[in-house]
Amino acid sequence: MTATAPRLGTALVRLLLVAAALLSALLAGAAPASAHAALTGSDPQDGAVVATAPTNVHLTFSEQVAMDDDSIRVLAPSGERMDTGELRNLCSGSIIRYGVGLRSGLPDGTYTVSWHAVSADSHPVAGAFTFSIGAPSTTTVVLADQTAGGGVVGTLYGIARYLSYAGFAVLVGGGAFVLACWPRGASVRPVQRLVVRGWLTLAAATLAMLLLRNPYTGSGDLGDVFDLAGLKAVLETKTGAALVSRLMLLGAAALFVAVLFGAYTKRTSKEEKRDLTFGLSIGGAVVAAGMAGTWALAEHASTGLQPGIAMPVDILHLFAVATWLGGLTALLVALYRAPGIERAAVERFSRLAFGSVIVLAATGIYQSWRQVGSWSALTGTAYGQLLLVKIGLVAVLMGIAWISRRWTRRLGDPTRQAGTDATDDAAGMDDAAELREVTEDTDTTKPPAGTDGRNRDEGEVGTTGEDQENGADRTVGGRSGGTTRAGVPVDPERAAQLARQRAAVAVAQRKRDRDADPERAGLRRSVLTEAAVAVVLLAVTTVLTSTEPGRTEEEAGRAQSTSGSAAIPDRPVDIRMPFDTGGVDGKGTVRLSLDPGRTGANALHIFVDRPDGRPLDLPEIRVAFTLKEKNIGPLPVQPDRIQAGHWSATGVQIPLPGTWRIDITVRTSDIDQTTIDKNVKIG
Repeated sequence: MTATAPRLGTALVRLLLVAAALLSALLAGAAPASAHAALTGSDPQDGAVVATAPTNVHLTFSEQVAMDDDSIRVLAPSGERMDTGELRNLCSGSIIRYGVGLRSGLPDGTYTVSWHAVSADSHPVAGAFTFSIGAPSTTTVVLADQTAGGGVVGTLYGIARYLSYAGFAVLVGGGAFVLACWPRGASVRPVQRLVVRGWLTLAAATLAMLLLRNPYTGSGDLGDVFDLAGLKAVLETKTGAALVSRLMLLGAAALFVAVLFGAYTKRTSKEEKRDLTFGLSIGGAVVAAGMAGTWALAEHASTGLQPGIAMPVDILHLFAVATWLGGLTALLVALYRAPGIERAAVERFSRLAFGSVIVLAATGIYQSWRQVGSWSALTGTAYGQLLLVKIGLVAVLMGIAWISRRWTRRLGDPTRQAGTDATDDAAGMDDAAELREVTEDTDTTKPPAGTDGRNRDEGEVGTTGEDQENGADRTVGGRSGGTTRAGVPVDPERAAQLARQRAAVAVAQRKRDRDADPERAGLRRSVLTEAAVAVVLLAVTTVLTSTEPGRTEEEAGRAQSTSGSAAIPDRPVDIRMPFDTGGVDGKGTVRLSLDPGRTGANALHIFVDRPDGRPLDLPEIRVAFTLKEKNIGPLPVQPDRIQAGHWSATGVQIPLPGTWRIDITVRTSDIDQTTIDKNVKIG
């Protein structure tokens, strides 16, 4: 029984339905996406009860954030705003801290701190916590339930983000498929439309993201799309600059697309075509790398661990994804809509896709290590779980690709080579030849066959009465502008219509012959399945870009759960804290040991190391202990220098058990110093 390929319309409908169902299930089951930066500490702490009113509220983050005067709000139990509205930048080296002053004379009760910011990787983050003065009380403050970057604006922004990835893949991958695998595809109209639509999709999605950026990171009100002041503020940010750069690069990409589907298709000389192919490949790769760099510049790769390595790796990763998935889409269109595609072109794409998978795996391993960092984060965080889903989808996609390679090899079976290759080599010229045939048949300047260019009169010798009666419905050779056998003029439009009908029948017959080929039908089905999985894979990738990396989530969780080290009686308290004074030789690590780590007298030892582990001698180092909940401190301690990089003090008194804040002031020169702190439970 002969296998046949599914019809294009039915196949695409099924593809869209399956993709929509899987995407809906994925998004419905995913936790709300949070940004790269996370709140790692606050002063006062969440839920703390302080004896006297603080003068400031400080927030500490895991990564750099962007904030303004309205980013931190402190609300009284009645809902009245009690902060001064002036943001204070307290960042020092690797410590990312912001604060806001409070009004004087705050009454007792429970206060709510609401904050929002934009992470360095472009995603909004927000939260709230409470603290109490004197004693907890009831509060009338009601905060909005909307997650940062959520609501209608967040949904639209997420759709635009997905479409931008899809458009980039189709634009870059489709162009690479034509240049590297199927040069004849540059003259195939369905392939041209696919690449142009990829360009249009990426341009429209990028413009939508630029307009939605202000409400996405701010109010969440869709009406703010038309706020020109907000748009101006967006253009001054790193993300706004990246989106504008992408739009400018799309203008250059339009030129390459025009040349690829214009001048490139008209070149007949092999040498000229080879030179043009080389120029398009190099120029197109540069433009595509620039567009990929706009993602690397504005998202996860630009922050966190090893950004100098992560950004080029991210560009290579995007290239590999676009070449594989975009080329796969172009192959699918060629198999269903093009007159025919050579077996050699499919084999070339198979090799190109295999190389892309190798690059994808190598860069993906590095990105996974960078963003996850541990096995517990791989299985215990939302980012890690989504990453496992992505890995599974890639594995499925590779399995289906292996099946497609088998169908491709069967297309090259010597037992069927003669007929298949002849069909493949000629198929690309069938429509053009048919069009020329129709043009020639409908050319009114050519005389009909069997005549000398002159019309015969009705009464000419050799014409029968039957010819005169029935000739009006027959043409000589199907040519328009001619005469019947009886010499009766033929309607040119009718002749042209008949010629087009014959051409359509011939093309349809050839398509039926190709569709009846079981190997070709099997290849079409496997490629269609690959495309369906690729749609879902791209959706998972989009969600990953807006999800907090597992490494950051675990670090923030540890900081928020313990706010320092828990002391064990009769054992020393050991803490490590990095510092950066901003001056020459101003980076290092402080190691503090408090022995025995309990109330009463303790021995204090401090060791200071350079980044390479060698001892760092300092002009001065100071320590202070503060018990905020009992309003004790700061209790200063001036350790004595023992040797280079080592200071100590004896008889350090800890009067009460509780969570003590240890402040360490490090001075590396006459003008360069910083203060770092950590909360430690002392029993």
